[in-house]
Amino acid sequence: MIPVLRAEAHWQQIDLLSDLHLGPETPRTLARLARHLAETPAQAVILLGDVFEVWVGDDARFAPCEHSVVQMLRAASSRLGLYFMAGNRDFLVGADMLSDCGMPPPLADPTVLEAFDRRWLLSHGDAQCLGDAAYQQLRKQLRDPAWQQDFLAKPLAERRAFASQARDASRSAQAAMLAHADLDADICRAQLQDAGAHDLIHGHTHRPALHDLGDGLRRHVLSDWDFDTASRGDLLRISAAGLERIAL
Repeated sequence: MIPVLRAEAHWQQIDLLSDLHLGPETPRTLARLARHLAETPAQAVILLGDVFEVWVGDDARFAPCEHSVVQMLRAASSRLGLYFMAGNRDFLVGADMLSDCGMPPPLADPTVLEAFDRRWLLSHGDAQCLGDAAYQQLRKQLRDPAWQQDFLAKPLAERRAFASQARDASRSAQAAMLAHADLDADICRAQLQDAGAHDLIHGHTHRPALHDLGDGLRRHVLSDWDFDTASRGDLLRISAAGLERIAL
């Protein structure tokens, strides 16, 4: 059964965003997120994965960039309902990090959001890219608790070096993936039917769009954020009026 997040009674607007890829190289994107969290009229914000470019364990949260993110999220969580779902870059975000940010445990992927008398299916999106068999095999390995326990037992410097090497090696492959891979329509329809929802909201592919899946089912894709080398980013806002895409 798919877990459910029920909107609080006072929520009138809910923001959903993903794929910020924050790190030391993205100060303007970090500042844009801080500004949005401080100014949004929404009462809740849901981060649908890849908030960080890479996350090698919660002991990394004391580094300057990561610590600034903790402070920003803690400030936002004092006045907003703030939720996190892991992506393919930050699946190692754990209880210590979320607790320091004043946030609840991570949302399962997928999760049903019940809000405004409707059900919305939320996901990061990578698990539905069934056409990329190599990635799905890698994802299975990286999500294995035994692999994660072994990796997190290594020194922080070693984990950072491993992540840096893996990122450099995968950049060309990732570009090819983003250019060609997409979510499998059949699994999206099946998950929506299982959830009793008509709308799937996700990120991951960096290709914002609205896809008609037939039979009244729809797939809404979030943009990635980049305010350092470009001026790109959007969010989806849910209210009693429905779903609205907002370009930042």
